[in-house]
Amino acid sequence: MFIYLSKKIAIPGNVRLRCISWNKDQGFIACGGEDGLLKVLKLETQTDEAKLKGLAAPSNLSMNQTLEGHSGSVQVVTWNEQYQKLTTSDQNGLIIVWMLYKGAWYEEMINNRNKSVVRSMSWNADGQKICIVYEDGAVIVGSVDGNRIWGKDLKGSQLCHVAWSSDSKILLFGMANGEIHIYDNQGNFIMKMKLNCLVNVTGAFSIAGIHWYPGTEGYTEQDCPCLAICFDNGRCQIMRHENDQNPVLIDTGMNVVSIQWNHCGSVLAVAGFQKATTQDKDVNLVQFYTPFGEHLRTLKVPGKQMSALSWEGGGLKIGLAVDSFIYFANIRPDYKWGYCSNTVVYAYTRPDRPEYCVVFWDTKNNEKYVKYVKSLISITTCGDFCILATKADENQPQYVLVLCNSIGTPLDPKYIDIGPLFVTMTKTHVIAASKEAFYIWQYRVAKKLTAMEINQVARTRKEGRERIYHIDDIPSGAADGGLDYSKAIQGTRDPICAITASDKTLIVGRESGTIQRYSLPNVGLLQKYVLNCRAYQMSLNCNSSRLAIIDLSGVLTFFDLDTRVTDSTGQQIIGEQLKLERKDVWDMKWAKDNPDLFAMMEKTRMYVFRNLDPEEPIQTSGYICNFEDLEIKSVLLDEILKNPEHPNKENIITFEIRSLRDSRALIEEVGIEESSQFIEDNPHPRLWRLLAEAALQKLDLQTAEQAFVRCKDYQGIKFVKCLGNLQSESMKQAEVAAYFGRFEEAERMYLDMDRRDLAIGLRIKLGDWFRVLQLLKTGSGDADDTLLEQAHNAIGDYFADRQKWINAVQYYVQGRNQERLAECYYMLEDYQGLENLANSLPENNKLLPDIAHMFVRVGMCEQAVTAFLKCNRPKDAVDTCVHLNQWNKAVELAKNHNMKEIGSLLARYASHLLEKNKILDAIELYRKANYFFDAAKLMFKIADEEAKKRTKPLRVKKLYVLSALLVEQYHEQVKNAQRGKVKGKSSEATSALAGLLEEDVLSSANRLTDNAWRGAEAYHFFILAQRQLYEGYVDTAMKTALHLRDYEDIIPAVEIYSLLALCACANRAFGTCSKAFVKLESLETLSPEQRQQYEDLALEIFTKHCPKHTKKSDLDGLLEGGEGKLPTCVATGRSITEYQFWMCNVCKHCVQAQEISNYNFCPLCHSSVT
Repeated sequence: MFIYLSKKIAIPGNVRLRCISWNKDQGFIACGGEDGLLKVLKLETQTDEAKLKGLAAPSNLSMNQTLEGHSGSVQVVTWNEQYQKLTTSDQNGLIIVWMLYKGAWYEEMINNRNKSVVRSMSWNADGQKICIVYEDGAVIVGSVDGNRIWGKDLKGSQLCHVAWSSDSKILLFGMANGEIHIYDNQGNFIMKMKLNCLVNVTGAFSIAGIHWYPGTEGYTEQDCPCLAICFDNGRCQIMRHENDQNPVLIDTGMNVVSIQWNHCGSVLAVAGFQKATTQDKDVNLVQFYTPFGEHLRTLKVPGKQMSALSWEGGGLKIGLAVDSFIYFANIRPDYKWGYCSNTVVYAYTRPDRPEYCVVFWDTKNNEKYVKYVKSLISITTCGDFCILATKADENQPQYVLVLCNSIGTPLDPKYIDIGPLFVTMTKTHVIAASKEAFYIWQYRVAKKLTAMEINQVARTRKEGRERIYHIDDIPSGAADGGLDYSKAIQGTRDPICAITASDKTLIVGRESGTIQRYSLPNVGLLQKYVLNCRAYQMSLNCNSSRLAIIDLSGVLTFFDLDTRVTDSTGQQIIGEQLKLERKDVWDMKWAKDNPDLFAMMEKTRMYVFRNLDPEEPIQTSGYICNFEDLEIKSVLLDEILKNPEHPNKENIITFEIRSLRDSRALIEEVGIEESSQFIEDNPHPRLWRLLAEAALQKLDLQTAEQAFVRCKDYQGIKFVKCLGNLQSESMKQAEVAAYFGRFEEAERMYLDMDRRDLAIGLRIKLGDWFRVLQLLKTGSGDADDTLLEQAHNAIGDYFADRQKWINAVQYYVQGRNQERLAECYYMLEDYQGLENLANSLPENNKLLPDIAHMFVRVGMCEQAVTAFLKCNRPKDAVDTCVHLNQWNKAVELAKNHNMKEIGSLLARYASHLLEKNKILDAIELYRKANYFFDAAKLMFKIADEEAKKRTKPLRVKKLYVLSALLVEQYHEQVKNAQRGKVKGKSSEATSALAGLLEEDVLSSANRLTDNAWRGAEAYHFFILAQRQLYEGYVDTAMKTALHLRDYEDIIPAVEIYSLLALCACANRAFGTCSKAFVKLESLETLSPEQRQQYEDLALEIFTKHCPKHTKKSDLDGLLEGGEGKLPTCVATGRSITEYQFWMCNVCKHCVQAQEISNYNFCPLCHSSVT
């Protein structure tokens, strides 16, 4: 940063000032002094015609109000920015709160304890509370509306300072004896602060200032020190928080009177005085430090005694109270910024993020790209690229140099082990230096190389691309610099303080004033020179013959590197210090195309020098971006960083140097011939181009051609030749207007000449398709159809690029661009429109598969299949059905298109489901795909498992019924297939399928196909017998239970015979009951205990009742008749002896004719009775 005094305001009556405070938000300056002096001033910049901005704009006092109310010396003034209040206090202990009303300040509240004097007052960060400390130890915390929140008397303590933490939870009280006590926000003592900076200090000392930066603008680094405490003996410590055990320690070497952070906590200003050794009076100084204790600048201030300082809200000015004057100093901050290919790169901190926000602002297109970078150290730019130097990790001393392009895309990061305090770059090299060593990286950007070439380059050049040299080494230029970081650790007595480089020269400045010149790209030490100053900033001109040096105090000097001169001893030496010297310089830039031209910033003026002679200055406070083609581009970074998220093009200013201004004036006033003579005497490509353009305007083609030749503009020469071939004067003028970018004028001329085709051609070149469409429609005669389509499609593209799909659809419809139309419908989710488009396309159109895939992506199977079939891709249609689980559709398609792989697909999917134990899903899959036999097999498996688990019999019956129904469907399928065979009308696919099914039939288990209903019958009779028993139909129940003897393979025998025994016993058919018990006792599955229980029960029953069955049942009689097995009624369980009975057409089971009238559904399979 650079600082210089800019303004001085005298207080009337020579009243000495005691305190000063600058309101950060509204810009009011309050200053208090002796005899009750209290003034509020406001400096406002004047806006004039010259449109000067920032520090360059003249500033006058827009407010100068004396506030009456204090009688004693005003000692404390403090602002509450949030509520626009000013709080002041004098030596009598009187406190006044002032408020702004209609542009003037008035008393709002007054308070006086009449006991002691106020030593310090501080508002918290949100302006809600004020803490007031009195000399006698009294502390009062009040609210913004004047109410007292709490008060406390710290007995035996003399207070002199107070500060709030940023979160308002902690209060720091500074004591007169130099101690600092930490309290919470309710006034409870926590601890004393450890003051590391006072170790080994003897003698009396007091606190000069405590300032805790509240973090309102973010922090320059994570965990950045923000609490500054300074003592009058010059010792200072900067802490991260109130308990920081390892604070940053500074010895300012002066008597300190006041300290304050700037608006963003990046610079600490310390004001005080130093005893001058030669003179009697003290020297007033302001020292500036970073939060890490690094000294930035020292400002000397005239006057006897400085009493206070205060920063302006933007951190660009500082106000100093000295004697009866206010001095203002301007600050030129060291912004982290750079300029590469029309892009301004700048960094700033935000309170909501710990990283730096780096903005890449393309000033040409007014577009910006934002990157967040942790621990940013610096930004360096050259050509089209920029280097962001950052710290890699908080805990390790490793750093990263990130090569970025002009939109912030990282191209190549390099990790280095030296701190990049100084970084410079050329078109081929990046040089980073610590205090002891410098690192050189030959970077490569693959612009036109193929991938293979890049790999070759990387392989061959890897070794020599990164090198490191110690400052005390003497490299010869041979390949002797490896990447040995041990060199960087070695110390040096003469550290590096600045570096700069051009394509062929590297200059390294050292603190002693020595500068070392190295060759590039082979780093060899060519020369050492000795300067009579310590360089802070250095810059080489475009041919590396002259070096510009700005030292720490802002003095600009020049050094000729190649001049040979004879010194006082008669020896010939290389290098000469030039006599030109300028003071208060904070920025300079050499012209890129002329080694004798440079621009420099001196306070708020820009000077351009040609051969060390200055032109008249220009008032500006901008930072110089670029100097070429006799034009200087400057950026008002101060203005941009007031609102960094929305940079304004007005803050980029282009200045023309005098020769360009003079040439332009000559051409306008005198004419082309005379001015060409002037340009001949002061040749520069930019001036020749100016002349060429002026000659073109006047259609002086000969002069224009000569001038284009002189500035080597091949396109210009070709353009002049083309103009020469045109006959019409107005046509030439139109072409010239188009050449200079006056397109509206050129178009008007073309249309006046009735050359609509040329106007349209011009607009097509410009890509202004809206205007092309307008011209096509408005002109007389038919418009060219292909051109109209092209225009509609181009406008459709314009809207599609901006994702305005509805607008795009309208134009694509008119442009008949079906491909883009499909894309728009898809983006709009207008699937009906997409379907209509697919239907309107002819068969086998190349767009159909794409549309089909769009439907697949959104799960619209039917539409996708239609589209695939229309473009003759049945395989994809089947795959789609499989993908979307439409297996029945897949099978149908496979049959229709004679595909044999559907079976394998089904099997694959079914096995996938079975692996996941989704058996029912697999059954449903087979059922939908008409693979009933496979479905039935799985269903039987489930039914069998459920039966083994002894689940509810009704559930098991249902499962067996479902299994049997699937088998019936399978039988139906086989019959149909056979029928198709007989008729001879079947397709090959059906025959193949029937054949497959026949094979299945032959190989399958009989139980599944022939006795499909056995399981259902078993559980049906099992349930029926129990229901009849419970309802009291004991005889019927027994007869039904007797049927169960045939189903021992399905229901466990123990359950069958237990039920039969029970029914027979209830029916008093003890003979049957006895047989059932015999069977039960002979079962091998029973345990001995169970068998014993059955035997005991049998004994108990048959001792009372004789085991004989008296009445013979009809059933037994019929069975003994030997006529074979009679059908059984599934409703009652009785055998059917009548010749007329009802048979279910699904399960083929019978019901007695008189019983069926009671049922709507078949008792076994539950199909409806017809």
